[in-house]
Amino acid sequence: MPSKLEQLRKVTTVVADTGDIEAIKHFKPQDATTNPSLLYKAALLPQYQPLLAEAIHWAAKQGGTKQEQKNNCTDKLAVLIGKEILNIVPGYISTEVDARLSFNTTATVNRARKLIQLYEKSNTHRNRVLIKIAATWEGIRAAEILQQEGINCNLTLIFSFEQALASAQAGGFLISPFVGRILDWHKKHNGQDSYAAHEDPGVLSVQEIYNHFKQHQYSTIVMGASFRNTGEIEQLAGCDRLTISPQLMGELDHDKGNLDTILSEEIAASSLQNTPNKTVCENTYRWQMNENAMATEKLAEGIRNFTADQTKLEEHLSNFKS
Repeated sequence: MPSKLEQLRKVTTVVADTGDIEAIKHFKPQDATTNPSLLYKAALLPQYQPLLAEAIHWAAKQGGTKQEQKNNCTDKLAVLIGKEILNIVPGYISTEVDARLSFNTTATVNRARKLIQLYEKSNTHRNRVLIKIAATWEGIRAAEILQQEGINCNLTLIFSFEQALASAQAGGFLISPFVGRILDWHKKHNGQDSYAAHEDPGVLSVQEIYNHFKQHQYSTIVMGASFRNTGEIEQLAGCDRLTISPQLMGELDHDKGNLDTILSEEIAASSLQNTPNKTVCENTYRWQMNENAMATEKLAEGIRNFTADQTKLEEHLSNFKS
């Protein structure tokens, strides 16, 4: 019997949720995703030190204010690490826009264009890059503009159905609903230590989004993210994509049990839970987010955490000595 990881690859595109090149080489995923937290961890690894030096040198040549140099340095490092990863994976690399811009559509668009320009100047075509943007209303509008320019976007930090649907209706290439962080919230607020995998609220959220997208023929890719255990992953087998940490990929790789396919277009089409489609306007989005304490809190927390790691990365680069 092949491992559950190999069985999963047959029904779902496996994506590495890491910036660790050695882990990516080992597990051979189709795509990889990065974010400020993962970039900060990668920046501490010995093999990345030459890239840090290159990013710092390049940013210094660009000049500008101290903050502009920090922005240039972190953007350049993200692209350099992204290029290294693209030498290994055959598919996409997701590179995140500074989370501090999450409520500024124009600034998000401009920063995304800059990242794409950096990739293209280093001979990496934009069709291999996904720009990660937090799925705030402003971020979704930025993605709508970028998609029209041929810049594919990964709308991340998705915790609600309305975020997902608004992202798809804006033409987003891919969405990343966060499974584990939804579970974290429900465990804390319901005083429940654990959930069975098939009752996991994060799993149920992604299943609802996936089935609705397939039933109503949205082309936006659904990529489950932020997993706490392999049970969550198994309950989403068949989802378009799943981005998985090296630790959990390792656990799946050592498990020789049977893996059932839970999600597919055919299963979605035959589901009795066919929800009517609706257009998500700004008022609807903001009201539904206001009514969803979990989504509001986890989106805000996610942006704060990415911002904190972005700041730590900037400080690390400022103090770096080659």
